[in-house]
Amino acid sequence: MENEMLKVFDEQGNWMGTETRSEVHKAGYWHETFHCWLTERIGNKDFLFFQVRSSAKKDYPELLDITAAGHILADESPLDGLREVKEELGIELAMEDLHSLGVIKDSLNSPELIDNELCHVYLYDQHQSFDNYELQIEEVSGIMRVSLSEFESLWFGKVEEIKVEGFLVSGDHEKKSHSMLVKKQDFVPHEDAYIESVLKAIKNL
Repeated sequence: MENEMLKVFDEQGNWMGTETRSEVHKAGYWHETFHCWLTERIGNKDFLFFQVRSSAKKDYPELLDITAAGHILADESPLDGLREVKEELGIELAMEDLHSLGVIKDSLNSPELIDNELCHVYLYDQHQSFDNYELQIEEVSGIMRVSLSEFESLWFGKVEEIKVEGFLVSGDHEKKSHSMLVKKQDFVPHEDAYIESVLKAIKNL
């Protein structure tokens, strides 16, 4: 995986060439990713669905994150990222069912990596039962749902914790209903501007 080839760009989005994934994260090159947010309106409320990252993940284990996301390889187009939804969640989505939000920048920097992303962001707002998820447990250990308004209040500091509900997958691959109280630090630390752009787009759908 660390030897996968990615296109690299300057901060203005101009193509510079290709580098290995490990070098991209070491040097902090801008590179393309695919983000797919699953959302649903129930009654008059919008809900967001977050994956629970597997404890086996090298980066951000056990934190909540975008429903499905992944790197776009040098020989791929943004919509090739649909494979991430199928691989991680076991759900087949059609291109025509997605709402494109265009490219949104996001930087996730830690002592281990410098992750400067040009994110091709998509929304999927049709109902998917929890029964439809077949998780790749090496990557994803559960799915949690929360109302957009509660998540927004948490992210931007109006409340300190919220309740999320969904399921976790046990060692024998069985789905078990689960709810828990979470704080902002229980989510992958995306930039505020990125989260604000995504939430605004969902509200405007």
